[in-house]
Amino acid sequence: MQRPVTTKSSSPAPTSPLQIPDYRRFWLARFCAVLASTGMVVIIGYQLYDVARADYGMSIAQASFQLGLLGLAQFIPIFLLTPVAGVLADRMDRRKLAGSAAFLDCLVAIGLAVTTAMELRNLPVLYAFGVLHGTVRVFVRPAMGAIAPNIVPADMIPKAIALNSMAMQIGVIFGPAVAGYLFAWDRPLPYTVSAVAEVVAAIAILSIRNMPPLHADARKAHPVRQIIDGFHFIWKERFLFGCISLDLFAVLLGGATALLPVFARDILQVGPQGLGEMRAATAAGAAIVGVILSFRPLSKEVGSKMLWSVAAYGAATLAFGLSRNFMLSLVFLAFLGAADMVSVFIRGSLVQLRTPDDKRGRVSAISGLAISASNELGEMQSGVAAALLGATGAVVFGGAGAIFVTAVWAVLFPEIRRARTFEQHY
Repeated sequence: MQRPVTTKSSSPAPTSPLQIPDYRRFWLARFCAVLASTGMVVIIGYQLYDVARADYGMSIAQASFQLGLLGLAQFIPIFLLTPVAGVLADRMDRRKLAGSAAFLDCLVAIGLAVTTAMELRNLPVLYAFGVLHGTVRVFVRPAMGAIAPNIVPADMIPKAIALNSMAMQIGVIFGPAVAGYLFAWDRPLPYTVSAVAEVVAAIAILSIRNMPPLHADARKAHPVRQIIDGFHFIWKERFLFGCISLDLFAVLLGGATALLPVFARDILQVGPQGLGEMRAATAAGAAIVGVILSFRPLSKEVGSKMLWSVAAYGAATLAFGLSRNFMLSLVFLAFLGAADMVSVFIRGSLVQLRTPDDKRGRVSAISGLAISASNELGEMQSGVAAALLGATGAVVFGGAGAIFVTAVWAVLFPEIRRARTFEQHY
């Protein structure tokens, strides 16, 4: 598989992805895109919950259910368009696809800033922008996910994935935290900052210079055939299927973040600033682990470590649901993020190294669909569970469910337990 070399032959070989100029541009683009997206998502969720409670007079259970519906509304376009986005990522210039999507998300952020400034406080408007944001994100993930392996040497892919995840987690730290404080100061401001960050992301990704040419057969195959081939490849590779489905079901059950507005407003009573801090605590734990993995990436017993990390994620979720002390809740969220970072690093490395480049766009899209299903449908599941069990019961149930799913997958997919290293097949 051919990859470009971004340094001259007389120059010493890079020892870190950050020594490669194109990767630095990619890292900046990823950070800014996540910063913008997470900031928008956390404020949309808080606004929707606050509007449901204050303007529509809904109970906590009813408003929590609205958060679940928002997750479902965001997932529908992701479910419908992900196969298309994956094929486009394998058929066209991935830089242009990701850059165009970032510019479109900038327009969504501007629309949210304008409607917030005009005080158009109603649920349909917030749902509509949530759907638009979810639609744009469909096209960012597979294109961005397939670019990194094209601009770094094969032996640096695990380090690049750790740095990719670190960029994402740093964005997740600052995005919600900054957005929460900005929203408390001036309500349209977090959306304005998100719009600027999306423009920076688009410019950075479009400025990447050294990309390999498209595969000769990329545009010859029928798009529908390519979609089917992508799903068939994952189904045939039981190891990849097990990794992706584990994340899908564990996070689907264990996703506590959807109910953070409930904890911030009515349980811990810390307001939008506290909501931003809780979202940031999760990302802070992940970012710390990401820094460690970027210097000392895991290389042995990777399968069992992934299983243990998902189980730890469920345990931290359960503990957070039971906590009534804000500082202790932040600690549990940090542990949750740290465990999730280990799982993301291992799964991401395995998926990238065991997927041929001509299928990376589609496999990244399908993996992204599983992540989105676990996140957005997880929000729906959390909202329904909160309506039935209360917010605390929903989070505790989800954490216990994530632990149970991990145990089941360890039995159903012994290939995961037996994975010792990031062995590259292509």
